[in-house]
Amino acid sequence: MASFNPEQTTGPALAVAQAPAAPASVADEPLFIDIVKRARQLKAQTEAYRAHLAKTDQAAAASPLKGFDAFAGRIGDLAALDMKGHVTLKERGAVDDLKCILRGISQDLPEKLAAVRAATTIKAQDLALRDMVYLLNDNVEVITAPPQPAA
Repeated sequence: MASFNPEQTTGPALAVAQAPAAPASVADEPLFIDIVKRARQLKAQTEAYRAHLAKTDQAAAASPLKGFDAFAGRIGDLAALDMKGHVTLKERGAVDDLKCILRGISQDLPEKLAAVRAATTIKAQDLALRDMVYLLNDNVEVITAPPQPAA
């Protein structure tokens, strides 16, 4: 009791580790709404290509896909929008994973498209299109999922 001083604070505050706050969602912003809309449309078209290929002999030579050049152009546009999303988040100082994922998707979309073009059999075309479906689905889910703090 002899060392008690009523004007003295109780001592240094204890450090409490706090979990980083989750970043704000971008799912309602026009750029990201557009990305999600386009990715969903392209995913549906990719699934339609796969459904068409499923009706043919898997060992047969790859066949031209109806409207593929226009599809390829829309994939290129989506890849550019994903990169724009990455740059937008980077300029904001975002530290979450979304900016990195968008950059990766922007780089992977042209590679998946090249794999579809390079396929020599129906089976190879279908596998390349399957990979494209997964990537397009990821494109939607990373934007629409609730934001998570940086890892």
